[in-house]
Amino acid sequence: MEAILDDVKDSNGNILKDGDSVHVIKDLKVKGAGETLKRGTLIKNIRLTDNPGEIEGRTGSIKGLVLKTEFVKKA
Repeated sequence: MEAILDDVKDSNGNILKDGDSVHVIKDLKVKGAGETLKRGTLIKNIRLTDNPGEIEGRTGSIKGLVLKTEFVKKA
């Protein structure tokens, strides 16, 4: 039996899927990393979480990054 999940949508309402790439739409301070993700940063190969408002991804220097979908748009 397959679980029915809510659609995960980006800031523009586009549906996101595992493996998609997204751009950050505003500068975000990353807690614990002492770094800021700049607007336009590309996050490749995202993974969906159990929470439809969050995705997981990684950048070159930050691994295990959890982002709210309201701050990203599909690439």
